Amino acid sequence: MGHDHHHHLPVDHLNRAFVLGIVLNLVFVCVEFGAGLWFDSVALISDAGHNLSDVVSLVLSLIAFRLARVKPTASYTYGYRKSTVLVSLLNACILLVAVGVILVESVRKLYDPQPVDGDSIAWVAGIGIVINAFTAWLFIRDKEKDLNVKGAYLHMAADTLVSVGVLVSGIVIRLTGWYAIDPVVGIAIALVILFSTSKLLHDSLRLSLDGVP
Repeated sequence: MGHDHHHHLPVDHLNRAFVLGIVLNLVFVCVEFGAGLWFDSVALISDAGHNLSDVVSLVLSLIAFRLARVKPTASYTYGYRKSTVLVSLLNACILLVAVGVILVESVRKLYDPQPVDGDSIAWVAGIGIVINAFTAWLFIRDKEKDLNVKGAYLHMAADTLVSVGVLVSGIVIRLTGWYAIDPVVGIAIALVILFSTSKLLHDSLRLSLDGVP
């Protein structure tokens, strides 16, 4: 994985992918936050906040992608190509923070399960699965060509996993009334995200230090 991989990337496709992903996820954040207020669900409001961090991540990735195409100047003889590596490192750090938040919240709920509306959670999570999976799909064919694109892909793939977990917990709560399933699924999802983020963190840190790709 090298510093100049963005030369081989389909510029128009990725520009559209980033913009479409930002718009779709921003709309979903508004819908999920509104649903959380309507159904008085802390879980939905918290997940909306998590999804908002992904919107910020996509915006940063789009900015880095465009900066990487700026021509070199006398002051920046390599242009701004390194911005894609720096943003991928930032994305990895954001994912790690998200894992920490999910783990802390899940452990808290495990000790003090709260009644929630399983039906509403399942429906909103189902919408989240479609939007997050579609956004991840937009980046899947180019994720091995550039760390910045891979960071965006991992963010959306991780969010898809979170939505699947929320959907499953919503269905189980609806059928059994077992509220503890919500934090149990949350912990499992956090561990999966942590595992998938480790390589991105390793690669982006190495390249940010100008290590051998």
